[in-house]
Amino acid sequence: MKLLGFSSDNGYVPTQQDVLRTRVKTTGIVETNFSFKDLNFKLFDVGGQRSERKKWIHCFEGVTAIIFVVALSGYDLVLAEDEEMNRMIESMKLFDSICNNKWFVETSIILFLNKKDLFEEKITKSPLTICFPEYTGTNNYDEAANYIRMKFENLNKRKDQKEIYTHFTCATDTTNIQFVFDAVTDVIIKHNLKDCGLF
Repeated sequence: MKLLGFSSDNGYVPTQQDVLRTRVKTTGIVETNFSFKDLNFKLFDVGGQRSERKKWIHCFEGVTAIIFVVALSGYDLVLAEDEEMNRMIESMKLFDSICNNKWFVETSIILFLNKKDLFEEKITKSPLTICFPEYTGTNNYDEAANYIRMKFENLNKRKDQKEIYTHFTCATDTTNIQFVFDAVTDVIIKHNLKDCGLF
């Protein structure tokens, strides 16, 4: 493993934070199997780039839940593949197409509004109106983050059938992720009980 000029050849052992901060670009579909609290999970990571979407969207009919991750801090950035398209707006378009897709009518959606730490730093310097010109609130974390949450949740056209479970996350904060993962597990268990007629 190479990390900022260090390699395992010279005895470097990455810390937990080093591992949490690594990133591998997803192309295609990557499957990961793991256990948590005596439950077995199958997690599929799919490429978010435009060119990757058509490869996977139809493959997941009948999945228990979709975890949709959005970088809160991307509200003032553009896509690498389209410098005219705001990243947050593009994420909203993709979320809308997944949330309201015929393949996912019965599928629970868990929305992670991620990078809350970066967003909290950035929002005081770069106004939310860059992405949402109609926004009239202040540029403080709580108000701006809740506005983004509301914008995503309002895309759900089946509010009577489908609930969106939204969490503000920081992927490098292990305490926060533990709490969120417990909440995700609860959603999946609830869904399975409902399928069995027990909820």
